[in-house]
Amino acid sequence: MTDLSPIRPNVIRIAHAVLTVKNLEASREFYVDLLGMHVLHEEAGALYLRGVEDREWTLKLVQEDHARVRHLAYRVGGEADLDALVALAEREGLQWRWEEELDRPRLLRMQDPFGIPVAFYHQSTKHPWRLQDYHLHRGPGLQRVDHVNVMVPDVERTMRWYMDTLGFRLSEYTVDEQERYWAAWIQRRGGVHDLALTNGAGPRLHHWAYWMPDITAIIRTCDILAGARQPERIERGPGRHGVSNAFFLYIRDPDGHRIELYTSDYITVDPDFEPIRWLRDDPRRQTLWGAKTPRSWFEEASDLEAFDGGVVPAKDGDLTGIPVHVI
Repeated sequence: MTDLSPIRPNVIRIAHAVLTVKNLEASREFYVDLLGMHVLHEEAGALYLRGVEDREWTLKLVQEDHARVRHLAYRVGGEADLDALVALAEREGLQWRWEEELDRPRLLRMQDPFGIPVAFYHQSTKHPWRLQDYHLHRGPGLQRVDHVNVMVPDVERTMRWYMDTLGFRLSEYTVDEQERYWAAWIQRRGGVHDLALTNGAGPRLHHWAYWMPDITAIIRTCDILAGARQPERIERGPGRHGVSNAFFLYIRDPDGHRIELYTSDYITVDPDFEPIRWLRDDPRRQTLWGAKTPRSWFEEASDLEAFDGGVVPAKDGDLTGIPVHVI
């Protein structure tokens, strides 16, 4: 008997983000001069950056008169997976088009059902890593892209689509007393998450995250920002999450885009892994040590670009309020 069920695309991992910024030189000072990211390619009005372990560029900064997120991209297993994604878009009536991005000649740009601008690609140019070129390391040592966090008005609906349609797996989740989802951490590559979904007006980008080599590298980031007389860039942390067990620091770039520096989480590759449940108002969930979180972390985020330009409208969901453990 022939199986006529749709082919599920094989998403490998989170891969890159394209952010627009209002002052590219100020962004270069922040990301390259202070954080030590490596410039893989530079052209008029754009920088392509990577960490020392990244073999591809993982962050593109584009000069514009506004600051927002152009798209968030995932790598897929093969060219057939891109065709399967086109078929998915056609079935669900999602907007899509082919684009070319530097060394990624076949990049599929879509708007997911919730308004999040996403892209998928397989082919790209691989470059020698800088991991063992210690003489070229600068700043605290951002190592590799780790995950993305998006604020959405309906966490459970968004989570279910990514799991049912693209094969994401649930690692941890947060519910309230009525068992309503407030946040979810889902993954493809066997870590805690490639994509986190948190409750809030959205869709908007909460943060883009890089893996750090160790805790001292995160502490060094604080020293570097303090030494540069820019301690206001530090929004939250350093500290340790209950969710993911990771040591973290949240910083804001010159345009307000939030970047997380992240290390020391765990793997989820076993097929019988059981997702971890947290209650929304458990203070150990956000910070294992119980420290309070600033309101800005719950309320502020970056706008997302609509498929035909402009901004995706941010909508409030049915769930309101924020956890009690805030400043």
